Amino acid sequence: MMESSTRNISLRTFLDFLGARAMKVIDGLGAFAIFFMLAFLKIFRHKQIREIIQQIYFIGAKSSNIVMLVGLFTGMVLGLQLFYTLAKFGAGGVLGSVVAHTLIRELGPVLTAIMITARAGSAMTAEIGILRISEQIDSLYTMRIDPLRYLISPRIAAAIISFPFLTAFFDLIGIFGGYLTGVLLLGVNDGSYFYRIHAFVDITDIRLGFIKSLIFAVLVATTCCYQGYFTHLRTDSYGAKSVSISTTSAVVISCVMILISDYIVTSLLI
Repeated sequence: MMESSTRNISLRTFLDFLGARAMKVIDGLGAFAIFFMLAFLKIFRHKQIREIIQQIYFIGAKSSNIVMLVGLFTGMVLGLQLFYTLAKFGAGGVLGSVVAHTLIRELGPVLTAIMITARAGSAMTAEIGILRISEQIDSLYTMRIDPLRYLISPRIAAAIISFPFLTAFFDLIGIFGGYLTGVLLLGVNDGSYFYRIHAFVDITDIRLGFIKSLIFAVLVATTCCYQGYFTHLRTDSYGAKSVSISTTSAVVISCVMILISDYIVTSLLI
């Protein structure tokens, strides 16, 4: 009898813990969605163009070098690996279409988003977090300036604009990288390489890549801004350490959400 009571108490404790964790996740997702909607609606207010352009330069232009560098070597590795795999089946001539499909539909949007998260997303979280713990965001309230409109909305708008362009650059440079290894190094016919791309890559593939990049833009920008904006509410640290933990959390959560949403979008639109 006593053993049965102990088992029931343990089960109840486990269920209480599971329910508390589930409620915490749902509460966080709700706060995240409200945060995004409030910031997104404020994009369309007046006097936002200058701030948006500044953030496009920071998120987009200053991330272009690392994105194109990663795209080049990703394409080169794909060309090298896929050639030997396809050659085993006598299909080395389709290398161009396979490289292009892999980049445009999957690796281009995903790796671009991860690179921007690592470079610009972490910086956004740290900057907003420092503004929060130094009470500069509270000062904006006292001056009747909406912090969401002034700090968050331009970053979300800039990410939505920048991610598709950087994804397109990644895809183009990646296809060129596949050309370098496939055609110049391994001897695939260059006409066949580009013909296969032209013949088998259609607008549906390109549309899927851009849809993913837009979704990743919203997730990354909102997650990084959200983590920085609410740095002061962390219970595991305070001060400068809370900024570092928020920055780490923003990058990790963004990367996980990129991969999860990539699977969901692919399964729905493939």
